Amino acid sequence: MATKKATNKPAQKTSFKKYIFWFWALFIGGISIIVLLFCMASWGFFGEMPEFDQLENPETNLATEVFSSDGETLGKYYNENRTPIKYEDLPENLINALVATEDVRYYDHSGIDAFGTLRAFVYLGSKGGASTLSQQLAKQLFHGEGSQNIIARVSQKMKEWIIAVRLEENYTKQEILAMYFNVYDFNNNAVGVRSASRIYFGKEPNELEIEEAAVLAGMFKNSSLYNPRRNPEGVTNRRNVVLSQMAKANYITEEEKVELQAKPLKIDYHPESHQSGIATYFRMYLRDFLKDWAKENPTPDGGTYNIYRDGLKVYTSIDSRMQKYAEDAVSKHMKNLQAKFDEQNKKNKGVAFRGISQDAIDKIVTRAMKNSDRWYQMKEKNIDEEKIIASFDKKTEMRVFSWKNEKGIDTLMTPRDSIIYYKSFLNAGMMSMTPQTGEVKAWVGGINFKHFKYEHVKQAKRQVGSTFKPFLYATAIDQLHLSPCYELPNTIHTIPAGKHGVTKDWSPKNSGGEYGGMVSLKDALANSLNTISARLMDKVGPEPVIDLIGKLGVDTENIPPVAAIALGSVDLSVFEMVSAYSTFANKGVYVKPVIVTRIEDKNGTILYQHVPESRDVMSEEAAYVTINLMEGVTHGGSGTRLRTTWSPPYYKDVVTGHPYGFKNAIAGKTGTTQNQSDGWFMGIVPNLTTGVWVGAEDRSVHFPTITYGQGATMALPIWGLYMKEVYEDKDLDISKSEFEKPKDLSIEVDCDEVKENQDNENQDNTGENLDF
Repeated sequence: MATKKATNKPAQKTSFKKYIFWFWALFIGGISIIVLLFCMASWGFFGEMPEFDQLENPETNLATEVFSSDGETLGKYYNENRTPIKYEDLPENLINALVATEDVRYYDHSGIDAFGTLRAFVYLGSKGGASTLSQQLAKQLFHGEGSQNIIARVSQKMKEWIIAVRLEENYTKQEILAMYFNVYDFNNNAVGVRSASRIYFGKEPNELEIEEAAVLAGMFKNSSLYNPRRNPEGVTNRRNVVLSQMAKANYITEEEKVELQAKPLKIDYHPESHQSGIATYFRMYLRDFLKDWAKENPTPDGGTYNIYRDGLKVYTSIDSRMQKYAEDAVSKHMKNLQAKFDEQNKKNKGVAFRGISQDAIDKIVTRAMKNSDRWYQMKEKNIDEEKIIASFDKKTEMRVFSWKNEKGIDTLMTPRDSIIYYKSFLNAGMMSMTPQTGEVKAWVGGINFKHFKYEHVKQAKRQVGSTFKPFLYATAIDQLHLSPCYELPNTIHTIPAGKHGVTKDWSPKNSGGEYGGMVSLKDALANSLNTISARLMDKVGPEPVIDLIGKLGVDTENIPPVAAIALGSVDLSVFEMVSAYSTFANKGVYVKPVIVTRIEDKNGTILYQHVPESRDVMSEEAAYVTINLMEGVTHGGSGTRLRTTWSPPYYKDVVTGHPYGFKNAIAGKTGTTQNQSDGWFMGIVPNLTTGVWVGAEDRSVHFPTITYGQGATMALPIWGLYMKEVYEDKDLDISKSEFEKPKDLSIEVDCDEVKENQDNENQDNTGENLDF
């Protein structure tokens, strides 16, 4: 037995050493393989790894944000609606909710949570994953969602670990949190927590309540599943899980948790898209402005700024409050005006077209077809033109605009019929500007941007009618030193052929058909007497008038030097009219309109700063006298309804009592075209000029009579409704004062005093003929 024991001991020792050897060999080999795999991942063997400079400047596709002059966000331009937010602007509750739910040991690890990793390995992920916030950020920034392939998943996880450690080495915990909040996609065009907060709750992140912060923190698990619009029940349950985690981590008390979990889910959805929000038409124009600016202003490295991803900050002159009042005024008036328009078109066989043949209507519709998206899209597919035309006669499901439902109405209609349907709507353009600075405060380019893309402030030019007459009067005042009290005979005046561009004798008539007696310039402008305009045009000629409006910012290239411009036969934009009229309020100094005051890059570096452009156009005296003339329009002319109890019949069910009741100084002018297709009103107070145009897309679509088809009914009410709201907002400080009179005014503007002096002279010089 002793021999047996002696032979067994060496065998046991050899066997034990073998196990020890293989254990260490496998352990060291495994560690080496893991290290080698990490090195290979770092070297790029398993796909591209970001360089250090990429980590310093991760590509996050930042939206350009547009701000109003009062600090509100008007809108954004983006591929992804991501607007970065700084850590200090994140509310504590939002940070706590995220950390408690996604990475409770976030402040204790350096990118990899060893405890969490071990737990995930032992329990195979059944008690939670091991990804830290740093790892999740790495995945969001550099390689997106994981793969189903096991090898790819392992390589991605290794890359996540490497990037997470690098992030932790180069950024503070606070910076990593801010980056993570800024890159996550919350769906519904909400990329980043600032967009999500604005879209789902209509507020900035620092305004979020605890339960609202918990909703957003819960969405980090799966924003598609926990989408507040599609899954309110699931979102509520997920929110309550987050609140439980916050209580568990001692960020809130148990009592607070119970109270907050009992609250109903409240979502205040505010979509942010290129077609929603306020100032949509303005933003469309601004987009093109910025693209042109970017072409002329390269980046420091010689590249071109991209407004959809470079995170620019654009500061505009628009006041969000005034913009809202303007849009509300347009909507309120146009809804009622359209109802009256539709009522008058019930028996019209041409639907809304008047005074043209069916052949002309067909040509209008065909032209609209060829300008439509449907036509362009089918053309790009090389579809035969006959088939394209045939497609416009096939009924299809569509959502069309209606004043009865702001979201539109679903219907079955042929595309051809939809064209005629849209042609039947009246549209509007409106702009408001500070004369002294050129700052555009409100810009309404139409009634609904989603359905009517054509812009009616800058893009459209329409016949201005009698709103052109102040330019003629101003020319006469400046050249001939005329007083508003200067009188001319109200009789038909003929400008013979060959004079002032007239091809045959021109004898314009008054729209009201009233003639006789002597009329002052003030009364003539107030009542838009064409006979007086003809006489003034005969005195000064068309060239000086065109020269004046050119100095007032009007494009005169296509304006012929003919006498007929005295009655407003020219086509101008609302933008041109407002900027030109503003010169009268600014004492004869033209200031070029400004819409952008400053542009900054994503780091706050100023790339563009507006420099005012101005020039003297007329004397302060001539400007004031013209203003005085236009004040007569609101005291005894077509603008008198701004001060009286009169209101259009269709307002009876909308506005009770007196709709306007203005008592302050207002200079204005209405304009109406010959067939009632265009209605204008230009209104001026000392520190605000506003222009309004109303009409249909096609000039053959118009009111049948002057009752509703005049500027005083079509456009003036929008100005009145807008200014009532503007004046009620005391923070805006819109003037109710008198227009400032020049100290050295030599032209008499008090016509009552002039008349009294003339009567006295007549008594002293009985029998003499006074020559006016």
